[in-house]
Amino acid sequence: MEYNEIVTQVIEFLGTFAFAISGIRHAAAKHFDWFGGYVCGIAVAIGGGTIRDVMLGATPFWMTNPFYIICTALALVFVIVFSKYMEGLRNTWFVFDTLGLALFTIAGMQKSLVFGQPYWVAIIMGCITGSAGGVIRDVLLNNEPVIFQREIYAMASVAGGIIYWLLDYCHASIEVTVVVTFLLICIIRFLAVRYHLSLPTLKTD
Repeated sequence: MEYNEIVTQVIEFLGTFAFAISGIRHAAAKHFDWFGGYVCGIAVAIGGGTIRDVMLGATPFWMTNPFYIICTALALVFVIVFSKYMEGLRNTWFVFDTLGLALFTIAGMQKSLVFGQPYWVAIIMGCITGSAGGVIRDVLLNNEPVIFQREIYAMASVAGGIIYWLLDYCHASIEVTVVVTFLLICIIRFLAVRYHLSLPTLKTD
């Protein structure tokens, strides 16, 4: 297995756990039972990656390795066991959601590049991988999808994809590229929420 493939798998594992916790926490806020929480967790954890793989003509990643299903189950156990402690952490779900967005954006780009796609396609695939799972989660929870709200979400993923492209063009190492991209996406999300930054809204006459 090549080094880049190992890095991609590690990122996908971490992103799965982070996104699964985010989905389960949202389900807990709606007072879903454990099974409902697991369904929301798995939906957000594998939803975006599944859409990406189907578009790339690949077997969905979770069908080739049971770890992702198991990882979501571990995330459910984690939330159940530490729920009292997590309740005291303000905006915990937001942190995990942001981490998942950053990690899955990177994983989506890397897999697209492995499949020989140009960078503009890889950026789109990274955005789909990072944000589509959240859309599925919000639909299941009957919430307005976060990408349609005013806060910057998908555009943080796109910005991360562009910086990934630029760093690779400058022949930066994979480690530097991944770390810088990850930090940029997280910083954009945190600053956007902290200072209520958003894109201009559409207006009718």
